[in-house]
Amino acid sequence: MRKDQENLRKYTLQNLRACQLKQLSILREIDRICTKHGIPYWLDGGTLLGAVRHGGFIPWDDDIDIAMWLPDARRFEAVAQAELPANLFLQTPRTDPGSKEPIAKIRDLNSLYIEGGDHFQADYAKGIYVDIFPFVDYPDVSRKLIRTLCKGIARSNSILHHLHAYSLRSFCEFFWFTGMYFTYTAAWKLVCLLGPKTRCSDVPYLNGRGISFSKKAVMPLSKIKFEGVEFPCPGNADAYLTDLYGDYMAVPPVEKREFHSVFIVPELVKEER
Repeated sequence: MRKDQENLRKYTLQNLRACQLKQLSILREIDRICTKHGIPYWLDGGTLLGAVRHGGFIPWDDDIDIAMWLPDARRFEAVAQAELPANLFLQTPRTDPGSKEPIAKIRDLNSLYIEGGDHFQADYAKGIYVDIFPFVDYPDVSRKLIRTLCKGIARSNSILHHLHAYSLRSFCEFFWFTGMYFTYTAAWKLVCLLGPKTRCSDVPYLNGRGISFSKKAVMPLSKIKFEGVEFPCPGNADAYLTDLYGDYMAVPPVEKREFHSVFIVPELVKEER
């Protein structure tokens, strides 16, 4: 690792806890809105893992993930921006056209959170955030088939939405991956007609690993403490995390403890008191 990269990593680590606490405050606002409007959601991914294994954030984690059923995610988007305080912003492709992320995020506007794929010149909000993953029903068919289709949909969708330079290659990629996306999507719709909908996961274009969960592992929801505060979680967190990570209680070695950001500024402007 070069010296400048090492120094940047050290700087990011110094700001990690402040970033986590800001994310926790965003989560509490989301919880307030969801409770007020009767919108179910649950801790997902590394956030749920952190709650089970560490009682809060995974010590080196720098994001929060939650999940909602797709109709509930749409309900949340319909009410959230009017309910959020002025420093928070509901970022979707509709509210922030400069963003290429096909997902809803609640962003803090008084912070800066830069990931490897971010573009400084592009005009979209880049503050600390909480991700909201929309869940849909999955058919109970071959897991291998589900993985193949989801990976194909997610990969082609991701490439089509990445920033491209004008070139013959990007021109060819556009047509190739557009064809792939529609082919895999058509196959997915067909497969959804074949089996009972006993499983669930992220919408396929966000599910690059092709993982799915038993709906009985999700519902009915339960509660779990995360950083000393109770939040909703899947009813069977053990089954959920086993599907997601396998032996989820095994702590990875130091060299595999990665975080998403490359640069964090937890507070851009100090509030006057």
